[in-house]
Order: sequence, then structure tokens, then C-alpha cells
Amino acid sequence: MLHPLPAVSDLYAALRASGTAPEALPALISGSDPETARRLLSVDQGLLRAILRAGEGLEAVEGAAALRQYLARLSPAPLFHPDVAIAPSALLLTNGERPDMPAFSDRAFDEWFAAQGVPYGIGIYGEDRRVYRSAQFADAASPERRTRHLGIDVFAPAGTAIYAPLTGVVRHAAYNADALDYGHTLILEHDGDGQPFFTLYGHLGASLPRLLQPGNRVQPGQLIAHLGDWPENGGWAPHVHFQIMATLLDQRGGNFFGVGQSSLWDIWQDICPDPNLILRLRAAQIAQ
Repeated sequence: MLHPLPAVSDLYAALRASGTAPEALPALISGSDPETARRLLSVDQGLLRAILRAGEGLEAVEGAAALRQYLARLSPAPLFHPDVAIAPSALLLTNGERPDMPAFSDRAFDEWFAAQGVPYGIGIYGEDRRVYRSAQFADAASPERRTRHLGIDVFAPAGTAIYAPLTGVVRHAAYNADALDYGHTLILEHDGDGQPFFTLYGHLGASLPRLLQPGNRVQPGQLIAHLGDWPENGGWAPHVHFQIMATLLDQRGGNFFGVGQSSLWDIWQDICPDPNLILRLRAAQIAQ
């Protein structure tokens, strides 16, 4: 018998502890009080199912471990020429480790980065970023902000070319126009030994729709995009947000979460495995 969720502030924690099977989510929601049901229905239902799977002791996404193993066996093409994995780079941590560094959304960042004398800057996977602690990164199911970075950022001058790392098909080539969103966004779908997975490239230039359209097939090493400039890339210093998704959850519009909740980090790691499985950056490049 299903028990309705209690009317608590953190419904994600209550879901994880509920012992409910993922397929019973609709019944759980309908059996909850109207306000709790409204809050649950306002967030991605695929995320709620992943939380229920984790609460049952399962992988949050079925096949997540197999996907990591598959990616580790590949020899991906580099996203950039020269390859960011062998070129000089600067680690760009955001929580005060570089007190002189302007915010990524501050135009002063461009001049600061140019003065660093390296071709690439790196923003790391899993960083708990203070910049995301505003109401924009909250939802109705919990007061917790989404602050953990789900991608790897690679900073370079606007117009820098980006190349496909793997064979894939264009699932979305979209423009996410909200301030501090992705701007021009590309999502590719890939086949991982029969298990689909996805890669996302955010903050791209306006060349994207001329280069690719949904349904186009891409090959490793193919030019797929360029780094966008202000404001076509969502209002950020030029960089790509590169992310792997084992599932698109219930997102259907050419966008996807770029940050997740720290309390759900084990779940988000199954949904969005470490992008370094493809980028292959050296340990020294991403060590905190």
C-alpha cells in the first residue's frame, strides 16, 4: 500500500526515503495532498523516478555503470585543435581561489583571461559553485539550490572551432535565450553498444544552425560549432559547457540541467557521468 508523502520542505529527501517503486510515482503523486502533488508535478518527472530508483538501492539510471565502462574504452576525437588535453590551460575555480578573477558573466573576464597567457581555461565537473545559489536555481520540490556543476567548461576565444568527439546524430540544435542560459545549444545522441546516451554543448555561436540541423549525422572530428560571443551564448565569457547525459529525463526542448543539487549528487552522477570520460584532461588540469 502506498503512503502519501508528508508535506515537508524537501520532497526529494522524502521521495528517496519513501520506499516507492519508480513505476508507482503517478499513484504516489495522486495520493498526496494537493499542494504536495502540485510541487511534485512542477519538476521533471524523470528526475523523480531516478530518485525513487536510488531509494530502492538501484542505479539512478539503468545502465549508468555500463555507460561509464563503454566510454572508458573509446578513443574520442578532441573537441579542440590543439587538443585541450595536451595544451597549456588554467584551472578556473569559482569560489574565491582566484580572488582577482572576474565572474564568468562579467565582461571584464575576457581581458583577465587573455592576460593569463594560456589557450584554454578549465571549469571542473562537480564544483559546488556559489554563483548558482540564487532563486533561479531552485524549484518547488526543495529549498536547496542546484549548485553542483554537471559539465566541464572549456574557455577559449570567441569563434574557436569545436569538433565532434564521437559518431552521433543531432537531437537538438536550439537557442535557449534566457539570460545566463546556454544560448545556442547542441545535443547529440550516441549509441553506446545499444544504449543511447547524449552529449551537450552549450554557449555556442550563431554559426550552429548553419552547420547542423536535427537529424544530421556527425562523424568524429567533424566541425560542429564555434564558441559564442556575448550575448549569443547566453551572456557569458566565451566557453563551451560540455556535458554527458545517460538520459534526457523528461526534458524535450533542447535544454537540460547544467547544475544539480548536492544532496542528490550520487543521482546526478548517474544521470550525467563525468565529461572527462570523453575529454581525457590530465589530472593536473582539473585537480582542486
